[in-house]
Amino acid sequence: MNNHFVMSFEVPGKPFGKQRPRMMRTGHAYTPKETINYENLVRMCFKEKYPMHIPIEGTVGMRVDAYFPVAESWSKKKKKQALDGEIHPHKPDWDNIGKIISDALNEIAYKDDSQIADAHVTKRYSERPRVEVRLYYFAEDDLHLEELPF
Repeated sequence: MNNHFVMSFEVPGKPFGKQRPRMMRTGHAYTPKETINYENLVRMCFKEKYPMHIPIEGTVGMRVDAYFPVAESWSKKKKKQALDGEIHPHKPDWDNIGKIISDALNEIAYKDDSQIADAHVTKRYSERPRVEVRLYYFAEDDLHLEELPF
């Protein structure tokens, strides 16, 4: 698929994965508070950079690069291995990182995350924990690329 870079933004702090809905004793499901808080942070970061953005209606691609903090308790050798990319974070699962970002951007960056046809998530360690998000727009015929106005 041809794609064209359109927008990017950063979410500061430790990456967070989408949590499963919790069930109340009454049988009703609810979204955990931590998930809601992180989705709100993602929305705030996007809106701060693109305050006048109108949600994309076409096909979208997304790249999410999650940078996790190195544990203070690790040896110097293990910290170096982590920062050099020799060791990668295991939790949370990559798909839960992508899901929390894509869900948070519903009706803000695009109409619905069902528009995402191409996605890539990476997990790494860094001295500066954060999530970098890049969104791409695909033209209808996938041969001619169009940039969205923002």
